[in-house]
Amino acid sequence: MTVSKMAQNLIGSEIIRIAGEVNAMIAKGNPICNLTIGDFNPAIYPIPEQLRKGITKAYEQGHTNYPPANGVAVLRKAVAAFTQEKLGLSYPENDILVAGGSRPLIYATYMAIVDPGDKVIFPTPSWNNNHYCHLSGATPVMIETRPENNFMPTAADVKPHLKDATMLALCSPLNPTGTMFTQKDLEEICDLVLEENLSRSKGEKPLYVLYDQIYWMLTFGAAVHYNPVSLRPELRDYVVYIDGISKSFAATGVRVGYAFGPAVVLDKMKSILGHVGAWAPKAEPMATAGFLQQPQEVDSFLNAFKPSVQESLDKLYNGFQELKAAGFAVDAIEPMGAIYLSAKLDIAGKTTADGKVLETSQDITFYVLHEAKLAVVPFSAFGSDRGLNWFRLSVGGASLEDIKASLGRLREALQKLR
Repeated sequence: MTVSKMAQNLIGSEIIRIAGEVNAMIAKGNPICNLTIGDFNPAIYPIPEQLRKGITKAYEQGHTNYPPANGVAVLRKAVAAFTQEKLGLSYPENDILVAGGSRPLIYATYMAIVDPGDKVIFPTPSWNNNHYCHLSGATPVMIETRPENNFMPTAADVKPHLKDATMLALCSPLNPTGTMFTQKDLEEICDLVLEENLSRSKGEKPLYVLYDQIYWMLTFGAAVHYNPVSLRPELRDYVVYIDGISKSFAATGVRVGYAFGPAVVLDKMKSILGHVGAWAPKAEPMATAGFLQQPQEVDSFLNAFKPSVQESLDKLYNGFQELKAAGFAVDAIEPMGAIYLSAKLDIAGKTTADGKVLETSQDITFYVLHEAKLAVVPFSAFGSDRGLNWFRLSVGGASLEDIKASLGRLREALQKLR
């Protein structure tokens, strides 16, 4: 039996492969500190109580039939008001599309904008753009970023590739790094996009920006979230925003995402998802609408949730800095947003106690998994080279106590190498 070339060549998720190994070890009773999945343990990070009650009430009220293809009107209105109030972005409810999380919306953006063979530019590491290029038949143009710029792309990185490109996919705060655009870097990229679009002839497809800001409410310290249209209003016709409640309200399984942007694109995205049937279940959007209209409840939740996430990130960051100060070949970037820490384990070339030489980031991943009982994801799972020994550590699924214990085990594992 044969299948499509697309299906034959689709690469499986490296994160899921690592998670399979982790789950097998947990099943055998190993005390794994699992920092692999960008998810939340609901025992540690439950969803907002008012949102939970709202979902239950919505089911009791009978909201179990099909929702409208673009999402229930009450949520689209609430998103429009919330986005205007919090970000200063004014989009009418008809230019807002609701779906079952942000993934279908990203997929629909690709399918609505990109033709097979079109160039799509994105930085590495970044989440899943390589797979969406494969699904849409796009030609990926991967921009390698640097730790010196917090793994965020600069205008100089982007500029050589914009000619004839159809889409530039950006994310801030960035999955997998937990880092963010500075105002200056994003402004300079926006100016390049405007310049490129002004150079294109009438009838030529413009250069669009896919801007994933699903983590924008999760910022720490002095970090500030910036977005393209707020910085350059002239970009409004070219930017598709991806947003939702999954990360900022620890509601990954609730599956409520929304996109907004130019009507010409959003209308086609609606049609695509209508055929796919990737709607959010009706009760959850009804409850989300009610929650977003309670600013005191939203702020109360975030005021408790964010410091807890930051405490875990800071514990990891400080732990890596202590290991670095002790002479171990590790490092980390101070967390700015999202639920991720970028950590360096520069131990390629080292030999384990049983004589195995660690050669790639995959070797390092499985070494710290088995020796330190610490599960992390290499940046190679996000499009980077296997020789780049940087890793994503996601804190949503682990307790602070588990994180503390894992740092001691990591020190012992590093001490065993020669």
